[in-house]
Amino acid sequence: MSPRTILQVSFRCIGLSLAFPKKRISFLQSLTTGQSVFRTFRMDRKKEPEESQDTSSAGADSAPTAVPVEDTNPSSSTESGQTSSTEPGLLPGETVVREGKAAILFPSANEVFYNPVQEFNRDLTCAVITEFAREQLAQRGVRILVPGERDRVQQHEEEGGKKEYITASVGERCEQGLRVLEGLAASGLRSVRFALEVPGLKSITANDYSAKAAALIARNAQHNNVSHILQASQRDASMVMYEARGKKERYDVIDLDPYGSPSPFLDAAVQAVSEGGLLCITCTDMAVMAGNSGETCYSKYGSMSIKSKYCHEMALRIILHSLDQRAAVYQRYIEPLLSVSVDFYIRVFVRVKTGQAVVKNSASKHALLYNCVGCGAFHLQRMGKKMSQGKHMKYSAATGPPVGPNCEHCRQRHQLGGPIWAEPIHDITFVQKVLGAVSGNPTRFRTSKRIEGVLSMVTEELRDVPLYYVLDHLSSTVHCNTPPMLQFSRSALLHAGYRVSLSHACKNAVKTNAPAGVLWDLIRCWEKSNPVKRERLSETSPAHRILSAEPTLQACFEIREDANPQSRKRHLTRFQENPQANWGPKARAKAGGGISSELEDKRKQFQGKRKKPITDSSQLKSLPCKKLRKVCPLNYNICSVFKIMRSCCY
Repeated sequence: MSPRTILQVSFRCIGLSLAFPKKRISFLQSLTTGQSVFRTFRMDRKKEPEESQDTSSAGADSAPTAVPVEDTNPSSSTESGQTSSTEPGLLPGETVVREGKAAILFPSANEVFYNPVQEFNRDLTCAVITEFAREQLAQRGVRILVPGERDRVQQHEEEGGKKEYITASVGERCEQGLRVLEGLAASGLRSVRFALEVPGLKSITANDYSAKAAALIARNAQHNNVSHILQASQRDASMVMYEARGKKERYDVIDLDPYGSPSPFLDAAVQAVSEGGLLCITCTDMAVMAGNSGETCYSKYGSMSIKSKYCHEMALRIILHSLDQRAAVYQRYIEPLLSVSVDFYIRVFVRVKTGQAVVKNSASKHALLYNCVGCGAFHLQRMGKKMSQGKHMKYSAATGPPVGPNCEHCRQRHQLGGPIWAEPIHDITFVQKVLGAVSGNPTRFRTSKRIEGVLSMVTEELRDVPLYYVLDHLSSTVHCNTPPMLQFSRSALLHAGYRVSLSHACKNAVKTNAPAGVLWDLIRCWEKSNPVKRERLSETSPAHRILSAEPTLQACFEIREDANPQSRKRHLTRFQENPQANWGPKARAKAGGGISSELEDKRKQFQGKRKKPITDSSQLKSLPCKKLRKVCPLNYNICSVFKIMRSCCY
């Protein structure tokens, strides 16, 4: 190692010790003893591409995080599994992370990492696949046994007297069971949990393009005694699925959890899943799907995303649109079972079926979106329409547009987004089965309370109403005080004769079948009792134009008894607070191993800059300029970011 390389490593290590003051002593000791300073940090998951594989194939279980945890104190880990360095069978420097029933080996040399953020994702996936297996295997004469489900065991015993069943337990190979593929497995944690926690499985293929990850998957399978069910694979994920397109080679369940966009794998996935099989897809490229890069979203998913308050549900409908569009090429179609937007990602579970007649309905399932840039009112325009003519259906192009050149409420222009999936995004019957299984067996998952809260909200959502409004945005548009949620969005709309619900994707969401004009009438009525200073409003502003019109509907803000949903009454965990600092997506793993600390350093540098503004101009010399990305030597001109004299802000 050259002196220059040693110097660079030393400076990076010093930066780590400064970022974590409690580690300074161990860091200084390591400089003298030659031990690795990274052994006192628990690292997240990462998938390392070794050749020219697309970096998007690094699984969502492969985004690195750095949570300072002492290896000598296993009980210090609370959000994810405990770590241990004394378990037998470990190589020097390895760590064991426990999650669910699995104990996963992780090297300390930064080859593969673990992300505790995705534990809710993995728990929910195990719950969904369990119910899917229960439905599928019941048709094959197999009943599954899940530890802790006493009521269902008794029910099966009563039914067993009438009909003979084959029993399938967790950890056992079932010859009539499901074949599962995890295309981007990283460490294999998800697949190991499937083998240990989901009954009725015939085989699990845990694939990863990285040789180090594939070797670790094999070791983890052996370490957890599931080698008879789980097989490691080192191949391109798309090629594995393309080669399984035959009806006898297809997988019953395919799980894709990439780092970023799953778009490169969707075409192969819709072909490789069996008839009525389950696709589990995760998207973490929310910046693209939420409207920051509409052109990129169109190139990946065939849909134009726009910036809006309903962007999280729109992201769900964009990925469902992309899946159905790609499946339709092969005369297949999707049936969404569950679609959720949580934390910094979205997760969809869809059933894929084949049928040429049903595929003809595809155009009528998708819609363009007209969004007003002034007041946020939106309208959907179906891509096609169908009409019944006796025993036959007639398909034709839809007529439109549903709006004029300018918004009828604020006279601002419209943005055109989509196409998006305009049909229901959940199967309420299936969701209720998953919810009943989780609530009836609360000790099965560590995140059972949150799963119960999210699924409860899903069952309360209006199925036939796409997208939603946000109460804060409605009030801020006219610059008035925000009314209480129960009083305005729930009671007032119910009194007006419309249906309304909340949404799991946004805390202050208002999902209703009422048109935008009714919502603005309610806002006008609320503004009369909470007036704004209209003399300060510009005549061309959306607020002035909306408030200048008289309401045609007299609102009643008296709280109704049925206004408060059950999930809110029961105080379920619906919107969880971030359990730790820097909670969110991590930087993409670097090829060749190691953690990219650039994103974390940038976050820490600008953390709380609005709450703690910099008043001393001398402190700015150590901060990079947001515009030119370099340190300012002098302070002459006003900085647009910090409002302080700064020379490089021309």
